[in-house]
Amino acid sequence: MAAAAALRRLGRAGPRAVTGAPCRGHRLTPSDDEMYQRTRVTVLQPESPNRAFIEGYSSRGFSISGSVVVGPCAVLPRAILQWNIGSHRDISLQSLALFRLLEPRIEILVLGTGDRVEQLHPTVLRQMRLCGIAVEVQDTPNACATFNFLTSEKRLTAAGLIPPRGTYTELPVLPAATD
Repeated sequence: MAAAAALRRLGRAGPRAVTGAPCRGHRLTPSDDEMYQRTRVTVLQPESPNRAFIEGYSSRGFSISGSVVVGPCAVLPRAILQWNIGSHRDISLQSLALFRLLEPRIEILVLGTGDRVEQLHPTVLRQMRLCGIAVEVQDTPNACATFNFLTSEKRLTAAGLIPPRGTYTELPVLPAATD
């Protein structure tokens, strides 16, 4: 009798009592919420050897489609070139001329400026936009990932990459000596 009363009270509690968090003995079924369903991970691989795919980077350079490139590089849709710049301060209209001359014209230029995102001169960005090229300025690790993603989407993309230097260690400021 007490059991029947308990069941009636449970039935009157409504759907809230039934749809709560699964208890330890709850068995998951395909009808459960999708966060409980199986997850599948696919590792991106280059689709053809003719497309550049950035596999890794270090403070010395990049590993791109099985080739090692030392220093800053320009990754074009079907080629990898050394890029003659020292830092983000050297990025100018002249250093970006290579990307404006490509045929077929690229849609997006991804610039990796090292360890952190650096501001480029607004006239440089404006001139690239006037040429019909969108410029995305990021830190180098994110620029590599963005380039790979855009390339996998079959977008006409190029990248100008500066190797990250590593972690910055700031020296403590010493007080001035007083005589």
